[in-house]
Amino acid sequence: MRKTRRSSRAFSTESVWKDSETEMKKYLIVLCDGMADEPLEELDGRTPLEAARTPNMDRLAQRSEIGRVRTVPEGMSPGSDTANLSVIGYDPAKYYTGRSPLEALSIGVDMKEDDVSYRCNIVTLSEEEEKYEDRHILDHSSGEISTAEAAVLIEALKEGLKREGYEFYVGTSYRHLLIWKHGKVVELTAPHDILTQRIGEYLPQDPVLREMMVKSWDILSNHPINLRRKEQGLNPANSAWFWGGGTRPALSSFEEEHHLKGAMISAVDLLKGIAAGAGMRIISVEGANGGLNTNYRGKGQAAVEALLGEDDFAYIHIEAPDEMGHQGSYADKITAIERIDEQIIGPVAERLHAENVDFRMLVLPDHPTPVRVRTHVADPVPYLLYDSTKDLGARNAHGEDVACGGRNGKAVRYDEKAGLESGIMVEKGHTLIRHLFEQEV
Repeated sequence: MRKTRRSSRAFSTESVWKDSETEMKKYLIVLCDGMADEPLEELDGRTPLEAARTPNMDRLAQRSEIGRVRTVPEGMSPGSDTANLSVIGYDPAKYYTGRSPLEALSIGVDMKEDDVSYRCNIVTLSEEEEKYEDRHILDHSSGEISTAEAAVLIEALKEGLKREGYEFYVGTSYRHLLIWKHGKVVELTAPHDILTQRIGEYLPQDPVLREMMVKSWDILSNHPINLRRKEQGLNPANSAWFWGGGTRPALSSFEEEHHLKGAMISAVDLLKGIAAGAGMRIISVEGANGGLNTNYRGKGQAAVEALLGEDDFAYIHIEAPDEMGHQGSYADKITAIERIDEQIIGPVAERLHAENVDFRMLVLPDHPTPVRVRTHVADPVPYLLYDSTKDLGARNAHGEDVACGGRNGKAVRYDEKAGLESGIMVEKGHTLIRHLFEQEV
């Protein structure tokens, strides 16, 4: 039986903590995709995370370890695929075979060893140019198109681009798949890396993939759904864009690695695919859509219910800050961060404390998505590690108190600057989860 350590229902950094007699702690990661950023002139030299009102994260920071972690190994592309693999504890240098194959796991595609999976975004290209290669990518997500509309467009591509050995699969929102049977891996550019740029130099050299992309414009640009979207002032999903190719991945079992049962809460197929490959339980949340207006509160509630049940570990992934970074909107990115703090961090910590659950919580981005460049970068990210049973201190790498830890009456924040000032740097991102689990690294 757990021993009650608190007299107050709401969690407080003023609480007096006693030694835990709980048999097993619960663990969770709140992964705020793309949350880290650069100082912006529009925000008086602050990042969106610094500018956001985050009282719950900052309250936790008073008793937390704050540091930085390198989630993307040197020489690897700074994607959500490599970075999230790292955060979940899988060394991307060992396990990464491409982004799209991980999404194929989520969708349930039975890939053979010599099959190659490609991400098929449906994107918005400019319309005024005569030649396809002269067009520019305006929006990698087609205005975060709904899955229902996108599914109709993918069906049109299936019919119009029918070719032996190539199969399309519907995913979520703008994110879909092309499986090339007995195919080859071709290096292609992610559309969010070349926003506003002319596409000609980034088109596939492979003649079949290139031809399919060019034909996709003819199929989609005047599709009734896109004509209606334009009438409504929405971005049309007028072209396919292939990228992220790779072969079938083989992840080791999460439970066998850590002796803990894990659950994944995410709206995107990439994270669900990682979870499927690792043998974690995947929890779907109604209204979770990977956008700014996702069901934040529902995700937090799902994680708490998982931890109060049979699961030892929950991974809450929130895509919204990353999407707002790609859109170049610091205001919307701030909104996403504030909603995470208000509707996930606060309620989850309060509920677990109220239930007298001993837990450790890790809060971090997977990578920065600066609104200035509108794409991912490989810089280290700040992390916050909170333990409900003890004060982790927010000290630097030398064990000295630092300003971000709230000592000597100084204000407490969790942000990029606090991570840098801590002096703590975890160079191998895939080892951080073992620190969360209090396991030997």
